Amino acid sequence: MVELQVNGRRVEVSLPGEAPLLWALRDGLRFTGTKYGCGIGLCGVCTVLLDGEPVRSCLTPLASVSGRSILTIEGLSPDRSHPVQRAWIAEQVPQCGYCQSGQILTAVALLARHPRPTDAQIDAALSAVLCRCGTYPRIRRAVRRAAGLMAGEAAS
Repeated sequence: MVELQVNGRRVEVSLPGEAPLLWALRDGLRFTGTKYGCGIGLCGVCTVLLDGEPVRSCLTPLASVSGRSILTIEGLSPDRSHPVQRAWIAEQVPQCGYCQSGQILTAVALLARHPRPTDAQIDAALSAVLCRCGTYPRIRRAVRRAAGLMAGEAAS
């Protein structure tokens, strides 16, 4: 049994400590918004926030996250009211949608570190999550819009 702190709740998972966090989230806890992509940490679609930092859940052993704060897309805002989610919708970012939870959580972490990120900072952070549809220009616009929303500016 491994005890986790997921989306603000303490939960227990009956998996070995070396099992990837991804399987605990998807199969054990049914947080299926976290997707399986490549399984080797390259694509980023399995990204979750661990103590506020993006990590690849497919590579993160359960034993290494015991007692730490894990945030999945389901825990960000169930009603999609988080500024990043609102910006994603307004900019019509998703096409297939497969990478979106990883993209959104990576954007949340970026904006926590850099409330007014430059295009270079946005590109560097978000290019870590592969978008096969190529919506990177919309992703950049959405991150800029979310930064404005978080700063209290009216959406344009």
